[in-house]
Amino acid sequence: MGVNPVDLPEPQRLGVLSRLAPEPMKVVLNWGRRYSLWVFNFGLACCAIEFIAASMARHDFIRLGVIPFAPGPRQADLMIVSGTVTDKMAPAVKRLYEQMPEPKYVISFGACSNCGGPYWDSYAVTKGVDQIIPVDVYVPGCPPRPEALLQGILKLQEKIARESLGERYGHGGTRPSTEALRSGLAAPPPPPAPEPGPGPEGGDGR
Repeated sequence: MGVNPVDLPEPQRLGVLSRLAPEPMKVVLNWGRRYSLWVFNFGLACCAIEFIAASMARHDFIRLGVIPFAPGPRQADLMIVSGTVTDKMAPAVKRLYEQMPEPKYVISFGACSNCGGPYWDSYAVTKGVDQIIPVDVYVPGCPPRPEALLQGILKLQEKIARESLGERYGHGGTRPSTEALRSGLAAPPPPPAPEPGPGPEGGDGR
């Protein structure tokens, strides 16, 4: 008595590496990213003190696989923006975010970073860091407790565990680009017009 062959479903594959990275590889890569997040801390105000407290021995977020204080943006996976983002500081935040390698993630920590906080109506305050860079997790509070940051990190790790890089970076992805979120509030001033020089004989050109 013969046995009919079973048609196995085609394995789902991952982004541009579709020939080399099958679906189980996505689980392994996401597991590695989830528990090896190098943090680039962008502490701008009092919320940075709560971030420092979360990295100390009492809360110790290294046990969650989060390594604080990366040497620079090129070695970081996660940017935690904690504090008030002003229009003058916004270009620096955006520039350092763009120097981080992909895949990269952002946690907006505190009310000031989320929406401007108590200074939202100030002429000099950016109304949330998501005006200039895409944010993955928002942590509310003014200031939020260190336990709130631990909860935000756990939420981000859950998001990383189920994400597909093909959907995130491939064509038709739903993640907005930084250009789409560009604020326009911190555009550099136009260069000054050159002044007329002296005439060919050293005079004033008249």
